[in-house]
Amino acid sequence: MYLLGIDLGSSSVKASLIDSESGFCFASSFYPKIEQKIDSPKPGFAEQDPLVWYDCAKKAVLDTVKKSCINPSEIRAIGIAYQMHGLVCVDKNQQLVRPSIIWCDSRAVPYGKAAFEKIGEEKCLSHLLNSPGNFTASKLAWVKEHEPEIYSRIDKIMLPGDWLAMKLTGEVRTTVSGLSEGILWDYQHEKVADFVLQHFGFDSSLIPEIVPTFGVQGYLTKEAAEEFGLSAGTVISYRAGDQPNNAFSLNVLHPGEIAATAGTSGVVYGVTNKKKSDPLSRVNTFAHVNHDSFRSRLGVLLCINGTGIANAWLKRIFGEISYSEIDTIASKIPVGSDGLFFLPFGNGAERLFGNRELGAHLKGIDFNRHDRGHLARAVIEGVVFSFMYGMEAMQSSGLEIKTIRAGYANMFKSLDFCNTLASVSGTTIELYHTDGSVGAARGAGVGNGSYSSIEDAFYSLKKVRIVRPQSGPFDEAYDDWKKVLNSVLE
Repeated sequence: MYLLGIDLGSSSVKASLIDSESGFCFASSFYPKIEQKIDSPKPGFAEQDPLVWYDCAKKAVLDTVKKSCINPSEIRAIGIAYQMHGLVCVDKNQQLVRPSIIWCDSRAVPYGKAAFEKIGEEKCLSHLLNSPGNFTASKLAWVKEHEPEIYSRIDKIMLPGDWLAMKLTGEVRTTVSGLSEGILWDYQHEKVADFVLQHFGFDSSLIPEIVPTFGVQGYLTKEAAEEFGLSAGTVISYRAGDQPNNAFSLNVLHPGEIAATAGTSGVVYGVTNKKKSDPLSRVNTFAHVNHDSFRSRLGVLLCINGTGIANAWLKRIFGEISYSEIDTIASKIPVGSDGLFFLPFGNGAERLFGNRELGAHLKGIDFNRHDRGHLARAVIEGVVFSFMYGMEAMQSSGLEIKTIRAGYANMFKSLDFCNTLASVSGTTIELYHTDGSVGAARGAGVGNGSYSSIEDAFYSLKKVRIVRPQSGPFDEAYDDWKKVLNSVLE
């Protein structure tokens, strides 16, 4: 029996096919082969066309199935992971009414701030565990005010993964976890946050039907099956935002367990059973994949927008050079980059700083001493130190960080990155051969009953590397970096 996972990211869409018994990944593919375009019609705007996601998903799945040489009828279930916090709007015919406003778009910041003040900070933090901030509900408020004709045509609002599932099944549905990431879930009453809808003037009919994260969410239509080279009637039995799914893919399910990723954005995600919020909203709390009204499982999420994208920027300006070569160049430079500091905050509003757009900064350049090796080391350290700065905020909110689990991918392939993060944080990093699409496939197996329990889905998950803290001037370099950051924040 085989399970298919689809991970809809902002850079690409990846598909993986795994054997449910062994956990072995038979094949995977992603599209586009270069990073997917993000449209920015105005400063601070970030949009993508969902139809491009669909086309990329189709190509990735077709290629994956072709590589595997299996009969599509042997695929028993499909799981979907997706970029969080986006807004997708459709009319009564399930047709898009505008491009998706994606996670790193900053236009809704004033709407979230006004809602936080009007609804009341205490009520927001106790019921939503967050400020409305720059999340999905606030993005819809922007559409309502600036595009009233478009808003009048909206029948349902969705997260990106909800939309892809709709295209595959014809069913408009969402999950509690998805609603929580849109700041539309009331944790005190475990239901849709009616007071948020009322504040923004949204009709409750805009919210799709709610289905469980694990379980039957719809069946592949004949049309979608023909386009994707799959069998009609194949069940979609799991969906989750990329960060809850990343944690799930690493078997991070219980209080005190921590997952991290460093793709386009960087995330540290810790599970807790406490309905507690950060009063400064530097970190955010969402319903984890195994949350329910009887047993709280909440994910405390630190997001740094400018991490992997900063590394990709570095690669672009270096020209014909691989990421491993960049790592080698950086490793020859001492800790602290000889006084060159990089602040990686050039990818939209950062929640860590109250949704301010700080922009990226390179400080302390000495034309006589610094070369591209220093720049490479400074970018790696800047990303690591931004992680550490955010992790301190998580710790101040009561989350204990002992061990970090991550997939052996993106910046976690860099030994220099891992050594620096382990050393400055004083934590051990465990790396695994898994990713979001494999995690989504495992989730599909849980949802369709291929596994007797969630834990049973991970018996084959193996560590590929353990990185332990090292001695060195890491704390001193981090303190110097924070001084540069504070000078920008003043």
